[in-house]
Amino acid sequence: MNRQFDDVMLGSIELFCLAAEHGSFTAAATTASVTPAAVSRSVSRLEERLGVRLFTRTTRQMRLTEAGRGYFEQCRQALNQLVEAEREVTGHQAAPSGLLRISAPTTYGHYRLLPLLPAFRERHPDVKVEVNVSNRNIDFAEEGYDLAIRARATGDSTLVARHLEDTPLVVVASPDYLRRHGTPATLDDLRAHECVQFELPSSGRPIPWLFRQEGQDVELQTTGGYACSDDVVAGATLARHGAGVFQAYRFVVEEDLRTGRLVELLKDFGGRSRPHSLLYPHRRFVPLRVRVFVDYLLGQRPA
Repeated sequence: MNRQFDDVMLGSIELFCLAAEHGSFTAAATTASVTPAAVSRSVSRLEERLGVRLFTRTTRQMRLTEAGRGYFEQCRQALNQLVEAEREVTGHQAAPSGLLRISAPTTYGHYRLLPLLPAFRERHPDVKVEVNVSNRNIDFAEEGYDLAIRARATGDSTLVARHLEDTPLVVVASPDYLRRHGTPATLDDLRAHECVQFELPSSGRPIPWLFRQEGQDVELQTTGGYACSDDVVAGATLARHGAGVFQAYRFVVEEDLRTGRLVELLKDFGGRSRPHSLLYPHRRFVPLRVRVFVDYLLGQRPA
């Protein structure tokens, strides 16, 4: 393998990352015990090598360019991996530490992941946790995430997938809605009901409802005058207030079912679920903070 970086260039990359993190050449210089001029020269050296501007600088502020943001995320991940590799080899990784960045969908984030984080940080107080709770697909390399939780299988061979749980689905409606419109007894009956739609963020199309009929898995495309996107909890909220019938994860509506705010429908056609998995990139040296969190989360899986 040919050498791509000399010591000066590696040092320039480190100073660039410090400047990007602090948003200031002066703050980066203080952290690295060098002069602001040395940081400025290092960034200029990188910009000349790459042929792009990494920062937009004015008298009042300094911010990363679009190219600079992408380069920073890649460099930060590479430098962190070098640090973890050194700790792994030398045995100095006695306690997990550093920033753990997780992406989780809204439903699993609010109802499963977030309630578990305080206990995790009690065990590992030196790990800082940053959670992005949204249904958008993240790019591990570009955005610097360590882990993601997803409800659908991925065909990406660069990712490790660990199964968390199969989350049961239920069809629900409010007592008020059922008094006004009647209770569906068969799947065909749903055609006469207001079925709240959830649109997949990736396609913008309503997601089919899943059932089991006479031992066979069935997908049913329902219709209705309400459509939600991005957040499944919105559909449950509409159902709770009498808008119509909705299929949701049981853990989202189980408190409503217990208190009677919602009623479970079509039990004879139930039994379907969707899997949730924990994803992280394949790599030789997995940071200790990532390893202990994976072990922790897998240990909290529902029985």
